[in-house]
Amino acid sequence: MDISKQYRVSQYGEIISTFIIICFMGAYSALSAQVTMNYYLPDLNYDKDIPTPKAVIGHQIGEWHLSHDKLYNYLEKLCEASENCLLREYARTHEHRPLVQLVISSKENLKNLDEIKAKRRQLVEGKAAINEAELKDLPIVIYQGYSVHGNESSGANASSLVAYYLLAGESAELDNLLDEAIILLDPCYNPDGLQRFSTWANMHKHQTLVTDPASREFNEVWPGGRTNHYWFDLNRDWLFNIHPSSKGRIESFQEWQPDILTDHHEMGSNSTFFFQPGIPSRTNPNTPQINQDLTEEISHFHAAALDSLGSLYYSKESFDDFYYGKGSTYPDINGSIGILFEQASARGHLRDTDNGLLSFPFTIRNQIATSLSTQRAAINLKEDILAYKANFFRTKENKQGAYVFSAEDRYIADYFIQMLNRHEVKVYEAKEDLKLDQQAFPQAATYIVPKDQRQSMLIKTLFETVHDFRDSLFYDVSTWTLPLALNLPYAESAKSLGLGDQVMQLEEKAAQVLSEDCYALAIDWEAYLAPAMLYQLLADDIKVKVVQDNARVKSTDREIDLKKGTLIIPINNQPIEKSALIDKITQLSDTYQVTSYTINSGRTVTGKSIGSPSQKALSLPKVAMIIGSGVNPYEAGATWYQLDQRYQIPVSMLDKQDLAKRHLNNYDIIIMPDGQYHKEEFPTDNVKKWIESGGCLLAFRKAINFCNNMGWIKVQKKAADQRSKAKVYFENMAQARGAEVIGGAIFNTEIDLAHPLFYGYNTTNLPVFKRGTQFYEPTENRIATPMKYTVDPVMSGYTSKRNAQFASEAAAITCHGLGAGRVIAMVDNPNFRGYWLGGSKLFANALFFNDLIPGAALEK
Repeated sequence: MDISKQYRVSQYGEIISTFIIICFMGAYSALSAQVTMNYYLPDLNYDKDIPTPKAVIGHQIGEWHLSHDKLYNYLEKLCEASENCLLREYARTHEHRPLVQLVISSKENLKNLDEIKAKRRQLVEGKAAINEAELKDLPIVIYQGYSVHGNESSGANASSLVAYYLLAGESAELDNLLDEAIILLDPCYNPDGLQRFSTWANMHKHQTLVTDPASREFNEVWPGGRTNHYWFDLNRDWLFNIHPSSKGRIESFQEWQPDILTDHHEMGSNSTFFFQPGIPSRTNPNTPQINQDLTEEISHFHAAALDSLGSLYYSKESFDDFYYGKGSTYPDINGSIGILFEQASARGHLRDTDNGLLSFPFTIRNQIATSLSTQRAAINLKEDILAYKANFFRTKENKQGAYVFSAEDRYIADYFIQMLNRHEVKVYEAKEDLKLDQQAFPQAATYIVPKDQRQSMLIKTLFETVHDFRDSLFYDVSTWTLPLALNLPYAESAKSLGLGDQVMQLEEKAAQVLSEDCYALAIDWEAYLAPAMLYQLLADDIKVKVVQDNARVKSTDREIDLKKGTLIIPINNQPIEKSALIDKITQLSDTYQVTSYTINSGRTVTGKSIGSPSQKALSLPKVAMIIGSGVNPYEAGATWYQLDQRYQIPVSMLDKQDLAKRHLNNYDIIIMPDGQYHKEEFPTDNVKKWIESGGCLLAFRKAINFCNNMGWIKVQKKAADQRSKAKVYFENMAQARGAEVIGGAIFNTEIDLAHPLFYGYNTTNLPVFKRGTQFYEPTENRIATPMKYTVDPVMSGYTSKRNAQFASEAAAITCHGLGAGRVIAMVDNPNFRGYWLGGSKLFANALFFNDLIPGAALEK
């Protein structure tokens, strides 16, 4: 194994020292300890007053994996030592680690940042053309971001040396770069994941490096370091901004409006190096062709840099620019150029691969090379890139009319409005009641997003449904229509509408006043955060009942309707005094933005009495979730986030390897996320006995198949009418198979509003996010299928005709009885990526109301 080949050529083609093989069949010493700065960086003079990484952290980059605290510590000291750097914190992670940017430019530019931002703002306002002289004088802004996936760490490690090169290097080329550009260096998008992964890689490092891919160093335990604290893929959150890191990053992006954004990743160890453009046919049609043309021109600089190193690379053969929620694609709908880099991952320190030994320093060097080639490309193509940005925002396309949506729930409305504002999309109140597409939009809860504003193209992709595609394969999802995700009534208007005040966020609602002169209290279950309030009440031993039949009652000054799912709080026989109870309900109602009412009498105007046996008492749910190897961490993480962050419901994490040791009777509900489950590693008898004794198992997606194989439930997959007769040739085999994948589409379902799982919903249709091709026949007991896909279910996104036929009237939720317990099988994740708020109430109902489903409504 000749490992010297990887280290033969320096950044600019200079020969450097090769490493020595100690023994052909033996182990290798710590090669990275022999790496010098010349291995990574151009051979320049470097300012001796600017500290190197080794001077601060005590070892050469690549010898160990940088933990985030070491990375931050070095960059802080580096920036302090240079007049060409400002360090700014833009957010904190869930684990309270700082997310920072180094603003790097000439002293003159840094002194005049506000003026430069104001001039650059003219580029994106689209009001007046910028002449060539102005473009020439304007600095280009390059945003360089690293390691959004924490276990793709070569990027974060490279960022330290890129920053050192920019601030310590002494050359005419660098002086010109800092004069002509402002570089926003984001050293690590995902500090929590990087910290987790660096600990793993370092704790398993050998002094005599082990290269066997089967060794523990290269195989993290579940869930690994890729994700953030809640196991989310942060590189899918650029649109939705669920997490504080994403919110801060988007606000910073919009503040600076960078012209190029680079996104440094890693991929499988047996790969080489990828840079964009991606597969041309998979570029989102909303992205202008000139964006891809400029990406292609920039790519020549990457190729030259990697050629000088002798590094293998490729382009245009994988990955795509379709989904705008990724770091390399979000810029493309914002008048910028996003560029993805994917480096084969060492996953440790030195590893055997199909291309020979792959060292951690080698992966870092490629990331540095393409960071620097991006900077050279930006300077050489500066005027073309700035002209593209100006023209992008001056386009008149898609600027007629408006989108209208109604959101009566304050939490959902505020989430949507604040998300749009972070993207610098302007939202206005409606001036009057509207009727569009046969839908009524009451003025009080209706908002208007005019298309005639700077972000017209981004607005289009957030609101549109998509049905026509140039390609049938997608790296990620094929649709993300936001109003459907939030289950909001919305419509498109072809003409402009009268606008009220601009809305930045909803004003604080006036505090509710509840009279003590009442018989009982009622809480509106339709409110998004009502489950959080209910849990708090039950945790405080407040007795709560739920309405199961619509009724009408007298309140203080009017009559109100108690819909199914409305919560009833009796005044008497509570653990606290009446006045304290009223105060508690008032305070919680304000905290959780829930509407509460007083009820004057147990006698109703219509419907069953407040004291009717049909109004069932609720109990505090004790919730657990199965996690561990084989469980889909994204799906489990979305559930964890929903419970912890929004509902504030504690959930016990039970590793499936230890499940046999746990006392399952401590839990009322066990959540079984999507994943791979095997009888040999799963205590099936324990779980079955727990269900039979009265437990409720919530099984999501592929967990349904396992439950079916175990005999806990009875579902039947929909049979194919016939196999496709279209010819498939070897060369297009992958495309033919890929075309049958549902990577992410939006389906319409029909729901039974009388069923406890759908308390709080008002319409019989509910959009769901569909991934995968699980299609089941409705249960023999049709009442046990309270949710099914409609006859023509595809609302947006790519689905083959064959799969659309399978989906037609297939079961989306089935309810099963096993002994005294039940299994609720959900074919789709109601908490998808944390932004599918339309499914949240369904999930909450399964937690609180599952025992309201009568035996006659269960498949047995």
